[in-house]
Amino acid sequence: MARGPDGKGGGAGFSLADQLFNADSAGDLAAEFSVLPGFDAGRFLDVVLPRFEGLGVHARLDVLADGLEAQLPRDFSAMAEALEAAMPPPLSPDERDDDFGRFIHAVPGVLAARRGLETPERALDLLHAATQRFSMEYAIRPFLNRWPDLVLDRMALWARDPHYHVRRLVSEGTRPRLPWGAGITLDPLRPLALLDLLHNDEARFVTRSVANHLNDLSRPHPDAVLERLRRWREAGVQQESELDWMTRHALRTAVKRGEPGALALLGYRADLPVSARLELPARARIGDVLDFAVTLESDAPGPVLVDYRLRFARPSGSAEKVFKLKAATLAPGKALRLEKRHRLKGDATTFRLYPGPHAVIVQVNGRDVAEAAFELEP
Repeated sequence: MARGPDGKGGGAGFSLADQLFNADSAGDLAAEFSVLPGFDAGRFLDVVLPRFEGLGVHARLDVLADGLEAQLPRDFSAMAEALEAAMPPPLSPDERDDDFGRFIHAVPGVLAARRGLETPERALDLLHAATQRFSMEYAIRPFLNRWPDLVLDRMALWARDPHYHVRRLVSEGTRPRLPWGAGITLDPLRPLALLDLLHNDEARFVTRSVANHLNDLSRPHPDAVLERLRRWREAGVQQESELDWMTRHALRTAVKRGEPGALALLGYRADLPVSARLELPARARIGDVLDFAVTLESDAPGPVLVDYRLRFARPSGSAEKVFKLKAATLAPGKALRLEKRHRLKGDATTFRLYPGPHAVIVQVNGRDVAEAAFELEP
């Protein structure tokens, strides 16, 4: 389900914010901080719970931070010490993936960014501890902007940390286009030296972040991404199957854009001779399924990556969106027929459909090979 930074999904009545931040989770956080002398859990809950109504995820984190800050020392070093004392045990360092922790434990990062920017060494110590409970990728970015050299030096140490959540923070926190994260002014090529230390990590949680980082970088610096992936393959220090997966994941949007260098690195020839026949109905309705088929033939053998684009009618013109269809191999004299059922959802949270002329465009190894139009009706 697609969700925006307000924490609200597309399902009727569903609120991720309500699921993550409520009386139970706030009560758990209050219980953790009750280990601090003088902390009043009841007062904390009386302050934060009435303010949750109607707020999204990040706003509720700010509310929790407000409630804690009111009862914590004003001096940041003392505040950081209190925050560390109230932390639950670290997430298991033996896991390899999907051990995200609980969102309530993002609060130390909020307070670090709010109160610790002028004492960065102490704040980074706090973030090192906090990210072992919940990722601090959002909290680290203000420090990257204010103290880039200091943070990158610390990250060079973190890249070899025993805890994989700390190692992941090095990649995730420096991503050029972190979803819903604050922008960073850092030269996007500088963190590549850190990714060199992380690309052979044993945890998929880390290597997925490295691949996502490269995917972010692939639009402004496609050649740098390809060069790094080639260098890592030549180094031979990562398992071949994992590096294959990382390469595909890192180049996924470059492939959608049909970039020849990315396709070639994945073994797909842009010049493979392919003929195509596309079949689809002349009309479809919003909410219905669009059934279409494409038949591919080639005089030369070779692997093919087949995607399709939908060209949508928009009030201001048109827009396109890419979808995966099939990875396969063509053989001379043997036709490959691919069929697809694409639901034309009228209530999608990320893209609204409008009646009017639409089209399906089939691309093979990044090259358009067939196009057909249809009329979308209400």
